[in-house]
Amino acid sequence: MIYEKLSDFDPGVFLIRDSFFLQFCKLMQFDSRLWYSSSSLSVCDKNRRDVRVQRILLLEDDSSLIDGLTYSLKKNGFEITVVRSVREAGALLTGTDRTFDLLLFDVTLPDGNGFDLCERLRTAGNETPIIFLTASDEETSVIRGLDCGGDDYITKPFKLGELCSRIRALLRRSTGRRNENGMLRSGDLVVNLTEGRVTLRGEYLEFTGAEYRLLCLFLLNSGKVLTRAVILDKLWDGAGNFVDDNTLSVYVRRLREKLERDPSAPEHLKTVRGLGYRWTEAGGME
Repeated sequence: MIYEKLSDFDPGVFLIRDSFFLQFCKLMQFDSRLWYSSSSLSVCDKNRRDVRVQRILLLEDDSSLIDGLTYSLKKNGFEITVVRSVREAGALLTGTDRTFDLLLFDVTLPDGNGFDLCERLRTAGNETPIIFLTASDEETSVIRGLDCGGDDYITKPFKLGELCSRIRALLRRSTGRRNENGMLRSGDLVVNLTEGRVTLRGEYLEFTGAEYRLLCLFLLNSGKVLTRAVILDKLWDGAGNFVDDNTLSVYVRRLREKLERDPSAPEHLKTVRGLGYRWTEAGGME
């Protein structure tokens, strides 16, 4: 037997020993060019013949960290492009047709910082997911990274396995939770964007306009920390209706009362102390 099924992979993903690689591909009628191989093992999903390698731009000036990140991310199947300055990154992201699935930004760089570059990209309409690699875990630094448009942050030194897991999670979220029928889903919670209707376990729920917008904002950013400043900015609608900090707290409480089994111990709409809120699907909506 030349292959072994993996319990922690999707059905159809196999470990292949290199000595049997071509023989296996011929036998199973796979295209060997779609395989990502290492010195001893190769991984393939037989159910996906048009797999596109996800591309990551790494902005970092520390050579030793670049080497470790490049090696680890390539081993995890990503294509990596490395730049060492804000100028290089900006030129690549705005002056070429190259696109990336995710951006990894160091914060402190010789000619600027990752926060300012992130702000410029968001202002220009670039919504590519961004993870900051920061040497500071101070609250002010974290808040600035999230407020300027960052999606996640990880503090140096960090484990490469944790970074890869965060990258995969963010890439899954960035594909969008809106399906072809205009729906947002989180377990048994369904938002029909076309009709503006919300159901939980098949039961229709009533929301005010602001509550509905807030719920959609959380679902579209599931797993991501949203600071109160970002939420307030998003909820300030075109009619000029202003939502202040106290009103936001009221809206959050009402969402929990309508969606959580125990509003005092929420499982999904969680408070991230000192930062804001995060919607999580842990445990489902059952």
